[in-house]
Amino acid sequence: MAKPDETLDQFIEAAARMLSLPIEAKWKATIRANLEMTLKHAALVDEFPLPDEAEPAPVFKA
Repeated sequence: MAKPDETLDQFIEAAARMLSLPIEAKWKATIRANLEMTLKHAALVDEFPLPDEAEPAPVFKA
């Protein structure tokens, strides 16, 4: 089984290939760090329970 860092690296490489996006080696660690943070934020959002009848806000105002 691949380590989490290896799995993220494989995902990044696969996504780059699918998008025909060349990635310089010096940027891989930064891309991985950004993806790790994005996934941590997504996990926090996923933990927040919403009722089935919840509707998205029609307009978001900050």
